[in-house]
Amino acid sequence: MMLIEETTVPNAALPVEDFKAHLRLGTGFGQDTTQDEVLAGFLRAAISAIEARTGKVLMTRAFSWSLSFWRDGNGQGLPVAPVTAINRLAIVARDGTETEIAPSGYWLERDAQRPRLRTSGAVLPAVPAGGSATVYFDAGFGPTWTDVPSDLQQAAFMLAAHYYEYRHETNLSDGCMPFGVTSLIERYRPLRMGMGGLR
Repeated sequence: MMLIEETTVPNAALPVEDFKAHLRLGTGFGQDTTQDEVLAGFLRAAISAIEARTGKVLMTRAFSWSLSFWRDGNGQGLPVAPVTAINRLAIVARDGTETEIAPSGYWLERDAQRPRLRTSGAVLPAVPAGGSATVYFDAGFGPTWTDVPSDLQQAAFMLAAHYYEYRHETNLSDGCMPFGVTSLIERYRPLRMGMGGLR
C-alpha cells in the first residue's frame, strides 16, 4: 500500500502570524518576515507529526492511495480521516493499463475515525493479480486553519514551538513529543481492536 500526498498546504494558508504570537516574539518582530519561511517549516513539521500520530489530516489536501487487494470486498477502510470526497477510483493491470470505475459504482461512507470506500453493487471491482487499485480522495478538516479543531491547533503550535526551541539539539530521543501535545491529540488517535479489546 502506498499513500501519496498529491497537493500541499500553501504557505499563505499556514498560521505563521498566529504562531509568532504563540512564540511571544518581541513587538519589534511584528513586521519582520525574515523568519517566516523557517517558522512555516516548523509548522509543517509539527502538522506532519500530529497527522502521523492521529491519522487525521488537519488541512484539506488531495491524496492517492494504491493497494494490491481489498481487505473487504464490500467496503475498504481509507488510511486517513476525515475524508471529504472520493474523486476517482481506478484499477491498474500489471502492464500498467488503467481502467477508471464509474462514480456510480462506489460511494464514500463518512466516519470521523475510519471512513470507507463502499461499493454500490455486490462487491468492489476485482483487483487483477500483480495489479492494483488506486483511490483518489480529498481529506482534511477544511482548507483554512480556522477549520482545524482548536485542541489540534494548540497541539500543532506547542509542537512547532518545541521544535523551534530545540532546533539546535541533536541528541533528542526518537519520537520525542511533549506531554502536553500527546494529551491534546490522544482523543484523536484511532482505536485499535485486539484480542484483549480496545488498545
